[in-house]
Amino acid sequence: MSDDWERIYTPHRMVYLRGGKKPKNDDAGPECPFCVAPELPIDEGLVFARGDEVFGVLNLYPYNSGHVMICPYRHVADYPDLSASEVAELGAFTQRTMRILREVSSAQGFNLGMNQGSLSGAGIAGHLHQHIVPRWGGDTNFMPIIGQTKVIPQVLEDTRALLAQAWDDGLGLVNESV
Repeated sequence: MSDDWERIYTPHRMVYLRGGKKPKNDDAGPECPFCVAPELPIDEGLVFARGDEVFGVLNLYPYNSGHVMICPYRHVADYPDLSASEVAELGAFTQRTMRILREVSSAQGFNLGMNQGSLSGAGIAGHLHQHIVPRWGGDTNFMPIIGQTKVIPQVLEDTRALLAQAWDDGLGLVNESV
């Protein structure tokens, strides 16, 4: 069938769409990627920062370059079930990560969010995670609409290394110790 459209295919996303790397249920235990990520070698886990109760990890299927998530180490699904110290560290990690992304990538804005429960769109509903998606003027273009794909200008490993180095160098700190 010819329709004069050039198409860019992203077959790697079919693994995600078919649920290949997602746990089969909310009580995933050893299948939960957010429980496993901090235990993986640096080049596999995509973790860029570690705290006492939360960690920062790149999204394996990013909407934009620098799309990260802040997750508690504890396997907990619902925001109200976080302890006060988990909420505080999650908030501090979010602030610092946003500062770092502004510094190292000149992000002009952000989308922040948590999808609570599978009906709200959470791909991994059993383990709470907050998305931080950096945005730039013009980052939404014809590719997602026409090509059904998103162009990401930096590979995940390079983004992880950039963010981890900025974190280790103390970027993004403002009178706080995270």
